[in-house]
Amino acid sequence: MRRRGSCWITSNVDPEHTFDAKPFLRSLTHRPGVYRMLDAKHKVIYVGKARDLKKRVASYFHRTQASAKTAAMLGLVAKVEVTVTNTEAEALILEYNLIKQHKPRFNVTLRDDKSYPYIYVSTEHRFPRLQFHRGPRKGKGRYFGPYPSTSAVRQTLSELQKMFMVRQCQDSFFRNRTRPCLQYQIKRCTAPCVDLVTREQYAKDIGAAIEFLEGKNQSVIDTFVARMDGASAAQDYELAARFRDQIARLKKIEARQLITKFAAKDLDILGFASNGVVHVVTVLFIRHGAIIGSRDHFPRLAGESDRQKILNGFVAQFYLGRDAPAEIILETDIEDVTLLEAELSERAGRKVVIKSRVRGDRSRWLQMAKTNAEQGLRLQVASNATIRRQFVALAEVLELDVPAERVECFDVSHTSGEATVASCVVFNGAGPLKSDYRRFNLSPEAAGDDYAGMAEALRRRYTRVKKGEFPMPDVLFVDGGKGQLAVALTVLDELELDWLKVVAVAKGRARKPGAERLFLAGRKLPITLPPDSPALLLIQQIRDEAHRFAITGHRLRRAKTRKTSRLEEIPGLGPKKRRELLRQFGGLQGVIAAGVDDLIKVRGISRSLADSIYNDLHLDA
Repeated sequence: MRRRGSCWITSNVDPEHTFDAKPFLRSLTHRPGVYRMLDAKHKVIYVGKARDLKKRVASYFHRTQASAKTAAMLGLVAKVEVTVTNTEAEALILEYNLIKQHKPRFNVTLRDDKSYPYIYVSTEHRFPRLQFHRGPRKGKGRYFGPYPSTSAVRQTLSELQKMFMVRQCQDSFFRNRTRPCLQYQIKRCTAPCVDLVTREQYAKDIGAAIEFLEGKNQSVIDTFVARMDGASAAQDYELAARFRDQIARLKKIEARQLITKFAAKDLDILGFASNGVVHVVTVLFIRHGAIIGSRDHFPRLAGESDRQKILNGFVAQFYLGRDAPAEIILETDIEDVTLLEAELSERAGRKVVIKSRVRGDRSRWLQMAKTNAEQGLRLQVASNATIRRQFVALAEVLELDVPAERVECFDVSHTSGEATVASCVVFNGAGPLKSDYRRFNLSPEAAGDDYAGMAEALRRRYTRVKKGEFPMPDVLFVDGGKGQLAVALTVLDELELDWLKVVAVAKGRARKPGAERLFLAGRKLPITLPPDSPALLLIQQIRDEAHRFAITGHRLRRAKTRKTSRLEEIPGLGPKKRRELLRQFGGLQGVIAAGVDDLIKVRGISRSLADSIYNDLHLDA
């Protein structure tokens, strides 16, 4: 029995299988995706989706109280796996497929597993209605779908009713009305039951709804954009705001629709990530045009770091023992591709193709697989080297008498001297201590001068530390080389804190992780550590966190100074394209929530520009 917050949870799992959430959560991404909770027997017991994986998964382990169901589930969790997606809509569909596949005991599953839900339009009626439908499609009218879940259909019907104001009531209810119902009062229906709308006008409304369900989304959106512009020109800003909200709703509905252009295709997409020591190959499974899940594999190849050789060996070992799909997509060419294609085709009894140069949806899936591989690498590193072990290793490297209890790291961020910000992040034996993080908006004198900026931040911080306002760290890290080290030593000498251990962390010549050089006072030559050193992994994590925190602060200060949209910072995105993006998605938040495939539907936005927009807006994720 163990305690979680104020709730005691009884677990029958062996202690060695108990899930350690802290290192896992530290490495988890803020991107959307799906998480799977497994028990000690590696059986999936719960599947969930999240707009922000880190926040959602952390909520299970940080909550002070939990329901009996959640407490029982957490008591069985021995492992958590994640699959990162590009958008929340993709996570929704993947969650549906995984629940259907695994039938986890703690998920709500459909009793009727023989059919998918649809939206039905009774087009034969004088005033057609929209309704939920499951089962045989025998009625006269139009059916749209299938949808991944009943909730997706209900949400879509609700949004369609808000935008197009078409009826959803039963025919018996419709025939017996003598006055408008509540739906008319709350602007969800135009009351055709009592002839408050003409048949011609209602036909336009239902036609627009059908046009949208048919996938002619851009046509409907363009119509709303034109109406919004017209209302704005007439200074009817309330009506313009309503059209803006309708555009945003249309975009959300579009993302929920289950559209499969590769319905007959089975593909495996292989993403790869490596830090030089740990290698991850993530296999993303596409079956009948739908993503059904992913799995991380960690091939062990002593002394090998070439991705082509690793992938070549993996494909041979992984697929020669099983049936291969019609297509296998890789991010790079492999040596034995012709031989492997022939052997796999003979074993499968059909043609098997291995590709590395792909476009469109395959390219997007490949990028998703690579993102998942990078996430899997971070999680594997976190599970292999806990924070305490890293602190012990750090003490050995820096020749400390005892492991450090508190370390701080500083970094400076600016764009050509504009909005210079310094960051201070703090780590202790439990990991990041975010309540002690600080940012420093630096003076104009330090603008563009990394050394002056570092000196100002250190002086301001350690003046207050010396006064006892903040605890004294055991080790001070600064991002940079010999110059930053000299600046730090000078400031500490002025404050009579020259005894503090200072380490400057410089990137290697190739500026790749694993090649960092550590500069210490009194040493002529820098220290270089093996790429798999627990101490180096800790230093990288601290340095990267300081860099992230500084960049975030710099962007906030720059945005406040400019008082302009983040879109203005993206190269190649001019005023007309920015304006069109904001109009199409109803504002900046709508643009941020959109995926690359949504962005390229906007007039003038190419695939490469859409990638730039998406990457820039999600750089901190």
